[in-house]
Amino acid sequence: MAMHFDVIIEPSTITAIIGPSGAGKSTLLNLIAGFETAKSGRIVIAGADVTHAAPSERPVSMVFQDNNLFAHLDVAANVGLGRKPNLRLDETDKVAVAEAIGKVGLSGKEHRKPEALSGGERQRVAIARALVRNRPVLLLDEAFASLGPALRHEMLDLVGDLQEETGMTVVMVTHHPGDALRLRSGLVFLDNGKIVASGLAADLLSTNAPTLLRKYLGAEESEL
Repeated sequence: MAMHFDVIIEPSTITAIIGPSGAGKSTLLNLIAGFETAKSGRIVIAGADVTHAAPSERPVSMVFQDNNLFAHLDVAANVGLGRKPNLRLDETDKVAVAEAIGKVGLSGKEHRKPEALSGGERQRVAIARALVRNRPVLLLDEAFASLGPALRHEMLDLVGDLQEETGMTVVMVTHHPGDALRLRSGLVFLDNGKIVASGLAADLLSTNAPTLLRKYLGAEESEL
């Protein structure tokens, strides 16, 4: 299926991406991150054309659903990987790691291994690792999909607080439209590889929603 995306995401905002399975949500995130290459068009971040830049050269961090933690490393080391992959951390690095761990509410658990953490705590570690990379754009690819409602809301509130504190741009894929309302975010609705609607979540998730979006929302509710 050919996919055509044309969207502007304002800096220092939160934007949720929703849509049916296979609509292209993760593909859009992967294009921004550089894990997939666009066949045409441009990807511009902070005024710089990064269309052909390697993922490591882009001002982007990404958190996935499975959090990608290393089981043999403790919290501090897993977070430190975001700073230096060889874990040869100087004092400045160690301070940044400690600050990130504190920001996500895991102070005192620096020496625990992932197996000793809850699902929500493991995702907090993944977010802390993204924070120490000090990139202005944070991508969340269904990062909280495996969590129950209470934990997911807790993680969303954490992201909202971190975004407000740092001013970073957050783009998140979610299957829960209510996540966008909780964060008072922007919303991008994809269907069949195209952006069908974009705007404020509060506006789009109302009675004035476009027809395709209303159908999607109705299908989501019927599956609950």
